[in-house]
Amino acid sequence: MPRSSRRLPVRLGATLLVVALAAVGCGEKEPTAAEAGATLKNHILKLLDEVSAQNVQVTDPGKDIPCGDGKAKRTFAATGLDIAGQTKPRMLNIQMLGALSGFADYKMTGPGGEKFSVTSEATKTSLHMDSSADGQYTVRGETECLNRS
Repeated sequence: MPRSSRRLPVRLGATLLVVALAAVGCGEKEPTAAEAGATLKNHILKLLDEVSAQNVQVTDPGKDIPCGDGKAKRTFAATGLDIAGQTKPRMLNIQMLGALSGFADYKMTGPGGEKFSVTSEATKTSLHMDSSADGQYTVRGETECLNRS
């Protein structure tokens, strides 16, 4: 076997190792505001579906809030009616919090009380379960300040 052929497996192995280490060091690519905004919208609408909210209404179809340096936050919000109709706001918020844990990885960011706020580092989004009227789910969210594109 020629000398150069014997070195090929070593060079190939070393190259693959360098590529693998570079990929681990870089981590995942941060989403754009539009990408995180799409995830935000999907999570809010799925959340209302999971709690069987009726007559879901989008109250904020999404807007970009400039953050500077070419970055923006994207928003989205919606409401829906509880089947029971008389459920107290805190219970509605608790139901949404429980349902959310079934399909997305969010962490609590506040002490709770009547309303709950959660964030997801992976999706760069935060949700605010803000129900304040009997029988009406209210949830809004926003992305972190992210590149527009």
